[in-house]
Amino acid sequence: MARVGLTPHLLARAGADLADEVGFDHVTVSALARHFDVKVASLYSHVKNSQDLKTRIALLALEELADRGAAALAGRAGKDALTALANVYRDYAREHPGRYAAARFPLDPTAAAAGAGVRHSRMTRAILRGYDLTEPDQTHAVRLLGSVFHGYVSLELAGGFSHSAPDSEESWSRILDALDSLLRTWPTADPTP
Repeated sequence: MARVGLTPHLLARAGADLADEVGFDHVTVSALARHFDVKVASLYSHVKNSQDLKTRIALLALEELADRGAAALAGRAGKDALTALANVYRDYAREHPGRYAAARFPLDPTAAAAGAGVRHSRMTRAILRGYDLTEPDQTHAVRLLGSVFHGYVSLELAGGFSHSAPDSEESWSRILDALDSLLRTWPTADPTP
């Protein structure tokens, strides 16, 4: 019989909190059972296994990030919007490192389609409308922005920029300036193969 009060959503939220404390890689059904002081078997009526638990945490993190992104983008355009969304990812990663790692967890196509990942793509494409990019350049730019935002944040979280000058805050600002400049002067593709 399932313990009263435990739900898949509660387990995902507790798992996300645990991920922020101990790291997403260390979140398992067993660790969560210890957290609630219950037997592991009692959690299996709510989650199938650790993969299912991690998927639920990833979906929760993506939803939280999308909500923050939407709020930050409201009424903004151009570089202001670009900077706002970039800072949402960076701030979220600093505040919730385990959740941020979860947001990059590989999801199966069904879970991905049902999750907030689509909202992230739409927000990025909304920013790019201010730069007047058409397809396929818009898709290239979405990939570039995701790579820069997540790459920089991941390296910064790992301490990759803490041992040299200039400060990573200054680099972040300059990188966002450079991205804005690149997007405003996006190179056109050569029509001949």
